[in-house]
Amino acid sequence: MKRIVLVVLGMLAVSTSGFAQTTPETIDRALAAAPRQMKEGAAVIKWKADYTYETLKPGTNRMACYDRSGEPGQQPFAVQCTSVANLPRVAQNRKFEAMTDKTARQAALDAAEKDGTRVKPEYGSVWLTMNGPDQARARIHTTIAVPRHHAVNWPAGQ
Repeated sequence: MKRIVLVVLGMLAVSTSGFAQTTPETIDRALAAAPRQMKEGAAVIKWKADYTYETLKPGTNRMACYDRSGEPGQQPFAVQCTSVANLPRVAQNRKFEAMTDKTARQAALDAAEKDGTRVKPEYGSVWLTMNGPDQARARIHTTIAVPRHHAVNWPAGQ
């Protein structure tokens, strides 16, 4: 009996130390999409199932990065960075994305837009999304948040 308890305790110690070792790897992976000049000061978060997040690395600038690998519909390597001001919108997006019925999801999005509960992105902020089969072959896509851009009088040819 003592031997079994010691083996179980030993396995627990090894398995928990394995999780501790993955934090630097998790941080490096999430920061892959961050621009070089912002990488050092960017925060790294890990999303929880309840649409809140845990801070793995506090930031000194306004960028927050997170790993989306393993989430439904994502590539094997999927990370994203955005402004910390956009995290409430990301949380809301994650709630919508959790709805498996496309019609119900679209209806919920439409209702949130109509009743004013849709969280707005920070105007002019970026979303840097890096996806691919692995980090070496992943590509970065940049989106700039310009809500109501159809109302802006853009210069001709832009």
